[in-house]
Amino acid sequence: MRLYEFEGKELFRKFKIPVSDGRIAHTPDEVYEIVSELKYPVVLKSQVLTGGRGKASGIKTADGANEARTFAEQLFRLKIKGFPVEQVLIEPRLEITQEYYLGVTIDRAKYKLVVIASGEGGVDIEETAAKTPDKIFKQSLGIEEEFYSFDALAIAKKIGIPTELLKNGAAIIVNLYNLFRKYDAKLVEINPLVLTADGTLNAADSRVSLDDDAVFRHPELRELGIEKRHEEGEMSPREQQATDWGIPYLDLDGDIGMFPGGAGFGIMGNDFIHYYGGKPANFMDSGGGPSPERIARMLVLLDENPSVKVIFGARFGGISRCDDFARGVLMFLKDHGLSKPMVMRMTGNMWQEGVRIFDEAKKENPDLFKHVEAHGIETPIEEISKKAVELAAREGGN
Repeated sequence: MRLYEFEGKELFRKFKIPVSDGRIAHTPDEVYEIVSELKYPVVLKSQVLTGGRGKASGIKTADGANEARTFAEQLFRLKIKGFPVEQVLIEPRLEITQEYYLGVTIDRAKYKLVVIASGEGGVDIEETAAKTPDKIFKQSLGIEEEFYSFDALAIAKKIGIPTELLKNGAAIIVNLYNLFRKYDAKLVEINPLVLTADGTLNAADSRVSLDDDAVFRHPELRELGIEKRHEEGEMSPREQQATDWGIPYLDLDGDIGMFPGGAGFGIMGNDFIHYYGGKPANFMDSGGGPSPERIARMLVLLDENPSVKVIFGARFGGISRCDDFARGVLMFLKDHGLSKPMVMRMTGNMWQEGVRIFDEAKKENPDLFKHVEAHGIETPIEEISKKAVELAAREGGN
């Protein structure tokens, strides 16, 4: 469960990690009023639950209120990785002389917590680790293990924090670790921790991801307006609709809508599509024994997704029944209609009955099936996967 930057900084304040005074605005006029009061150069930072704001022009600096409002108008029209900017954090502009990286996360391979630090902040830490791994410093600790100031001092020294600020830097590292443990976090980052021209350290950004299954243990978060939300970011409209319908669903960046029978078959279907050169537009799970109504709703999510060029269905009947699958597809075709090609295959429990339902419905109303190919066990899934990829490529060329 990822927090907004300003929410993460509220937690930083509680743990005495130095941050700038910030104000939140929801309109360009609010930005103008706030900057008019502040009377100093500011930075306007889009608040979205995703990274890449800088590369997406989601951060602006302004010298005065008029310029701030102009930039704010641009920011509030912006979408970053598909998510609209609905609030902007306003902070004083800092004169930065050095940037560092600090983070705490979980080393899943070792079942340990790990403190990570680098003298090169402000960029993707993965990029630094790949190109110059000698500039990354790590210390692993057991989940119940305390992190002591003398260890933090050693890390602060290694990443190049000035001698006169080593104690301050060590305190920030220890407090970041304590915050991580206190709030059942999965990741806390300061990137960058900056050294300013006046010789102070400041957490110029925050990234905090909490374990959403542990949020109930921290009712005090509600006082900060922090409540359980989507795992790592804001939901897309389809993800929100799927959640309301109780359908596990995740948008991806491809153009083949995945209409699976169960999570395992869904993963296999995604692998087949990738193998034959296609890109799934989503991951979705029907759940065990889905009703025809649930099947129909799954298809609504795919048919109304503008990124989807073709729908690929792979139903394995186990607990689920292929005749219920067929009835759900038929319900969708009659009530909603299909606007793009769909190829699908059924095998397993009641697959013959599913094929029979499709055959009879097609005889009665062939127009319903003008975009649909439905196959049974006699057609290999590899063939259906290749057909879906070919159709997506053909539709993409139109």
